[in-house]
Order: sequence, then structure tokens, then C-alpha cells
Amino acid sequence: MTDAKTHADFWFDPLCPFAWITSRWILEVEKVRDIEVVWHVMSLAYLNQDKDIPDEYREMLQPAWGPVRVCIAAEQRHGRRVLLPLYTAMGERIHLGEQPISRELIAAAVADAGLEADLVDAMDDPSYDEAVARSHHEGMDQVGDEVGTPTIAIEGAAFFGPVLSKIPRGEEAGQLWDGCVAVAKFPYFYELKRSRTGELDFS
Repeated sequence: MTDAKTHADFWFDPLCPFAWITSRWILEVEKVRDIEVVWHVMSLAYLNQDKDIPDEYREMLQPAWGPVRVCIAAEQRHGRRVLLPLYTAMGERIHLGEQPISRELIAAAVADAGLEADLVDAMDDPSYDEAVARSHHEGMDQVGDEVGTPTIAIEGAAFFGPVLSKIPRGEEAGQLWDGCVAVAKFPYFYELKRSRTGELDFS
């Protein structure tokens, strides 16, 4: 690693458990590597709206528009700096608290992030969908249609992943980051994958 700060862009949907684990990993990386992370919204509901997906997955995506609309509304009002605290407040309830997405959940997350209560109204406002789609495409157009979240761009080289089943901590988080930076340097590198086993660990 050099002394120069490495720039990373992170696209998330608050609903996605894999994005949540990877986002907590990159926060660990910030403690042990000189990186700067910029947070962006993507939408699993938007990504899959015209795809042939199982009914149970489509049903799971039904409430997914609300959180991303609220994130976009908050970003429009205050800038990207509010996305991480708002995402964290949502994710702690959705993934750690296992709470269903509801107006009450969003209102509590907005309050925890120190934002105005009226932002919760955005969850039912489709006028934000164009901005959701624009933010979504800024990330997804770099990696293709066969992927989702998490998506990370490292110094402009974007990838789907890393997909993790638990959160690396300390120097282990840094070592994984070093590997991601290494492969990002090769424009002809596309995929490294294996089947996931075991349950997700949010601890």
C-alpha cells in the first residue's frame, strides 16, 4: 500500500444482507488502511422489476422501495455525507434487529441519523424513483446486469462483491482489502467465485 489515500465507491440497498456485511467490512478497512469511501444508493427492487424472478423473492422486494427513496431524499437535502449514518440506522434494525421494513422502522432510523422527521414521507413517493434509478445506474452500469449489491468501485474499477458471510475485523479486513485493490488493477480481470456455504454472521 502507498501513502496515497485510495478512493472507493460503495453502492448499497438497505434490504440486502450481503451489502450490510460488506459495508461493515469496509468500515473496518477504514481503521487499518488509508481509504476514502463514498456511499451511493442502488435498488434491488429497480434491478429486478422486469426480471423473471421467483414469487417469494418478488414479495420480499415489495417494501424495498421505501428505504432507498428515503436515502435519496436525504441525500438530495443534505448531500452524500448523510447516507452512511442513515444506512447504518436502517441496517441495524433490518439485519441485526430483524425488524420488518415499515414506516415506524424508517422513522426511527431517520431520527437516529439526526435527520428531519418528514423524510419518512419519501418512502411512499415515486417521484424519487428517477433519482434512485440514476444512482443505481452509476454503479450497476459499470458491472453489468447479472450482478447486484454489494458493488464497489476501487479507483474507478468496479466489481460486484466481495460477498462475505461474516465481517472480517482488524488486519484481516485490511488484508482482504489489499487483495481487492490488487485485482482491481487488472482491466482484464472479471470473476473469481465459489459457492457459498454456511449461515450469515452479522456479529
